[in-house]
Amino acid sequence: MAMLWAAILCSAAATLRAQDAGDRMISNGLQFLNVPYVAHTLEVNNDEELVINSDEVDCTTFVEYTLAMSLCPVVDGEISEIDFIDKVQALRYRNGKVDGYTSRLHYTTEWINHAIARGYLTDITALHSADTQTVSLSYMSSHPDLYKQLRTSPANVTKMKSIEQTLSGQVVHYLPKEKLPDNGFVWIKNGDMIAITTRIPGLDISHLGIAFYVRGTLCLLHASSAEKKVVVSKLSLSRMLKNNKNSTGIRVLRIKD
Repeated sequence: MAMLWAAILCSAAATLRAQDAGDRMISNGLQFLNVPYVAHTLEVNNDEELVINSDEVDCTTFVEYTLAMSLCPVVDGEISEIDFIDKVQALRYRNGKVDGYTSRLHYTTEWINHAIARGYLTDITALHSADTQTVSLSYMSSHPDLYKQLRTSPANVTKMKSIEQTLSGQVVHYLPKEKLPDNGFVWIKNGDMIAITTRIPGLDISHLGIAFYVRGTLCLLHASSAEKKVVVSKLSLSRMLKNNKNSTGIRVLRIKD
């Protein structure tokens, strides 16, 4: 089974051409296949610094690195290290500036808002789904013991609570998981960013990945905590969502070409 699945991936990847931004997202994302999944790779310093570790990724940094690569200009078939670093910082931090732990865009809702405002992404869900949900954030300030920089800093907890209050109340469009078929929709394209919404109290998004069709089935290219590496899901995205009691649906974002 593993060899067959690898052959399918190779065949699918071979058909891609870097003609548009979605293709770049897929081809860049596939370069991370089998890279180990490791949580908290950004929490290595006491003082907040820009950390780039493409040898170990979680679901967020995998998508972030892939998007940063895809936004960089290509010169003679390559992107420059400086351009890549600049794009990662621009995506990860509020206004692109590193100014302490709370300047990092921890909540995906704000990360998406920021990327849209800077002209990097378009909210595709808002164009195709009438279903909405109201953002309600409190998880990080309510669970400071789970975060090194919150556990040791009441000031950071206070700042995070203020950020959560600012973001809460925002109404966003999403696609409920019951409405997503195995074969996806024509408006969900290869390379679109998929943000999985959740019913966990105080959270907005539980997982990130990239849409990737395999033999007509909408799958997810993602850093899997279960498989401990970057993979293309063997199950359809629809089935993945249905198997997870906490998932409620998806938001679909597209890189701007």
